Amino acid sequence: MSEPVKLLGSFGSPFTHRAEAALRLKGVAYEFIQEDLGNKSELLLRHNPVHKKVPLLLHGDRAVAESLVIVEYVDEAFDGPPLLPSDPLARAAARFWAQFAVDRCSRTLFKALWTPDGEARRGLVAETKENLALMEARLDGRRFFGGDQVGYLDVAASGLAWLPVLEELAGVERSMMGEEEFPALCRWRGEYTSHEAVKACLPSRDQIVAFYAGMKERLVLHARSMQK
Repeated sequence: MSEPVKLLGSFGSPFTHRAEAALRLKGVAYEFIQEDLGNKSELLLRHNPVHKKVPLLLHGDRAVAESLVIVEYVDEAFDGPPLLPSDPLARAAARFWAQFAVDRCSRTLFKALWTPDGEARRGLVAETKENLALMEARLDGRRFFGGDQVGYLDVAASGLAWLPVLEELAGVERSMMGEEEFPALCRWRGEYTSHEAVKACLPSRDQIVAFYAGMKERLVLHARSMQK
């Protein structure tokens, strides 16, 4: 009998989505446990005492934390379509660009969303577009970043699928990832969100709004503090 798989997460969280998308793409049966982030469960605190965050994967008596670490674990621990390429160089490239998407692209974009209009925001928007242009070039005419199937880098960059809702929530009038400037990324976003396995675990607009609305004031204050 196979060991039970449980995923502790939060609807609307792009980090939770990465882990859940990996499970669905690999065809792994799992139980989703919704965490109350304002009152974290004993199960979460016991198995992730370092960061105390979601997502957290429980596979039998093993616990795996951090979204991209979970994606790699799922890819290696379960049968199913591979998420990372088999070629060592291609695997290294996928990991490199995944870190770029998370550490530079998404974080700069997030700061730009919540920074008030002014010189600082204009600089962040310009930097965001430079990063997006590199991601656009990475697609290089492919349907997904790794080819014809959703893979590791697509899952890592999936936070870009949230952008229209986040821009609406932040009151952004002109999208930083418009179709005229970034046609390949916009097409990719449509392909990714319409993929059968991915679509089954995409949060609704209302779930995304609910996830971020409660922290909007804190995000704005944090963005302002970074300018001082």
